This record gives sequence, C-alpha cells and structure tokens, in this order.
Amino acid sequence: MENGDQFQGISNAKYDCLLFDLDDTLYPLSSGLAEQVRKNIQEYMIQKLGIPEAKVPELCFSLYKTYGTTMAGLKAIGYDFNYDDFHSFVHGRLPYDILKPDPVLRGVLLSLPVRKIIFTNSDEAHASRVLRRLGLEDCFERVICFETLNSSNEDGSECKPNSTGVFDFYEYIHSPDSDVVLPRTPVVCKPSQDSFEKVFSMADIDPRRTLFFDDSLRNLQSGKSVDLHTVLVGNSVRTTGVDHALESIHNMKEAFPELWESDEKPESVECCRKVSIETSVVA
Repeated sequence: MENGDQFQGISNAKYDCLLFDLDDTLYPLSSGLAEQVRKNIQEYMIQKLGIPEAKVPELCFSLYKTYGTTMAGLKAIGYDFNYDDFHSFVHGRLPYDILKPDPVLRGVLLSLPVRKIIFTNSDEAHASRVLRRLGLEDCFERVICFETLNSSNEDGSECKPNSTGVFDFYEYIHSPDSDVVLPRTPVVCKPSQDSFEKVFSMADIDPRRTLFFDDSLRNLQSGKSVDLHTVLVGNSVRTTGVDHALESIHNMKEAFPELWESDEKPESVECCRKVSIETSVVA
C-alpha cells in the first residue's frame, strides 16, 4: 500500500517520516523475547547445521556482531540452508503471549500526522505476530521485512555446507588475521548501508527528513551515515551516531513535541488503518 501522497500536507515540517525498528524497540528488551530468539538460533546451529555445541554461543554472538544478524553470518561463511526453515525454527516456537497490547503506544502512533514505516530484519510472519500482540497492526503505512529485501529459497529445507566449504570463522575470531578478507553475506539487512538505500528507494523516503528509531547502536550509526536522524530506544544516554536517546518508545511525545505542534491537521493527512507488510523483492 502506497500512502506517501496523502502526507504531502505537512511538507513544511522538519520530519515527514518515522522509520521504526520492531523488536526491542516497539516493546522493551525486558520482555524476554530476545533471549528466547537467541536460544532458538543456537539450537538451530546445533541441531540443523551440526556446529559443535561448545562453539555455538561465541560463534552466534560474533557472527551477529560482524554481519548484523547471525543468519547473515552463517550464510556468509558458507552454510546453505533455507531461509523459511530458519525463520520457522527460530520464530515459530516463540512465546508471543508474553507480549501484551500497548494501548498507550497505539494512541501515540495513531495521533501522529506523519508517515510511519517499520524496517525490521525479521521475517514477515514474525512481524505480523508481534504487531498483532501489541495491538499495533493498523498503525503503520507498511512493514519492510526480511522478505522485502531478500529472495526466497527454492532448494527445500536441507541444511548443508555449500560447495566451496565453510569458512572457519571460529578459528578466525580466536586468531584474527588482518590479511584475511572475510566472506560477504548474500543477505541484505541492517546495518548495511545498501539495505537502507533500498528502503529509501522502495518507500520514497527522504532520510534527511526522517527520524529512525532503533535499539541497536550499530544500526543507528549506519543510519546516520546515510543521513537519517537517529533515535536510540531503550537507553537515555546519547553516544556517537545518535542524535536523540529515549529510555522508552513511550517518551516520543515528550522528546519530539514538534511532531504534534499543528493544532489542525491538513485534510490530506490520515492515520493509516491497515498495515501492509511488504514482501516484494527488489532485484
């Protein structure tokens, strides 16, 4: 659903778009969902990829830090597995009932006379479940997720090393070599600048007039490098690459009152009542 044109009435505002991360941004890290995701990823690495259990925790964390997501890192170093199989294993068993409706955040979002878009590294099914649990499924113009930026697998769900073998990343992190060029990942995701540029293009976003909310400092620093105005969520301490810092997403109204300053919204401004989760792939 393309709703960009309906917001032209506020073109004189400093910000005309709000770009939100999903997990640990629209709900707090303290929910415990992220910990469950981590456990499931590690189980996948052990059960599906056959990685020795003793290596998994450190490898999981290091791949995440290097490539943006553990999945992106696993693909980069040579593991061949089905994206849908991974997402089903990692997210399909999550206790979504620990997330509760957030009517306060819903009211804040629906009162905002600007475009609101989600940009998440998670898959479509996970994003839909989270938004429904929070009661926010109709608060956004669109949801840009994993499937939006990445082609789907066509090779079944078998997990195996690819034909060129697996790069020994575990050995690399214990004996780093500056002469070694790390393999690139085929996965497009935050914090890569390419992922942001694709989102800007497909959603018609001007980063210079967009506030970007995320709990990841690394994602924010990358966003800052492509001209986004950045907002760290979950920590009130600003640091390099962060323009604003909020202890909670609920503090939006106090931090950015200018977003609500217009007493009379232009007729062209509407609150989105149905979310479109974007799954088309950009070639």
